[in-house]
Amino acid sequence: MDARQISEAMNAWYARAARDLPWRSPDIDPWGVLVSEFMLQQTQVDRVLPRWLEWMERWPRPSALAAEEAGEAVRAWGRLGYPRRALWLHRAAVEIAERHGDRVPSDIDGLLALTGIGPYTARAVAAFAFGDRHPVVDTNTRRVIARLVHGRAAAGMPSPRDLADMEALLPEDTREAAVFNAAAMELGATVCTARAPRCAECPVAQWCEWRGAGYPDNAPQKRPRQARFEGSDRQVRGRIMALLRGARDPIAVDEVIAAAGEGGVRDAAQPRRAYDSLIADGLVVEFEGAARLP
Repeated sequence: MDARQISEAMNAWYARAARDLPWRSPDIDPWGVLVSEFMLQQTQVDRVLPRWLEWMERWPRPSALAAEEAGEAVRAWGRLGYPRRALWLHRAAVEIAERHGDRVPSDIDGLLALTGIGPYTARAVAAFAFGDRHPVVDTNTRRVIARLVHGRAAAGMPSPRDLADMEALLPEDTREAAVFNAAAMELGATVCTARAPRCAECPVAQWCEWRGAGYPDNAPQKRPRQARFEGSDRQVRGRIMALLRGARDPIAVDEVIAAAGEGGVRDAAQPRRAYDSLIADGLVVEFEGAARLP
């Protein structure tokens, strides 16, 4: 397998086929890239796009977000899901404004020191915002590598080998490396999809080990399915968050608990359990018998 030919073919395909997403624009600064990476975690692009545009218009710099209460970030997060990300992004904005002169740090260690940023996000921001050469591996990239390199129908559980596999394919040129990271993600998201890969459109099909083996059904054992959302604590938490996002004034805790149960619950203790978990996560603040966003 020729890594140079693969990267050249994939980058050429990306240049003509990539979706036109605003955070990919060369005019977008590192803050815009950082916001996109927070929002895109476990969330589809079409859901993120309008929220990212609204967010960047309202808070074009970290200091603009840092000047607001954390609850405003949670409110603006809307229904993107996993609202703790909004809380973490607000804290990261405060840290950037206070410690880094309102500029997103460019080095991995500096990024990792920010709230809510793990190894993947740190590498992604360093690569996409600053053009540094780092392997960036998301779910889509792992699927591409599983098929292209290892001849498997799907990727297994994440492992350190994923980064080593990507590093082996990554061009030495830093600019081309950043493009290749994005191209691998794009290929997995739009062509080398989980359920219906369009192999006839794949720019690296001729090197694909899975295709060459005749598309064997050799996917590793699937991870356990996530528990159903319907009737879950996550659903009840969502009702509480929706209520408080729409309110500018605190709401009596009893009213919040009652609203959490509307639409059905799994057990009588579920509304209070969901409410208490939001308090523990810092997503809801209680004062004098009333609840509000932080």
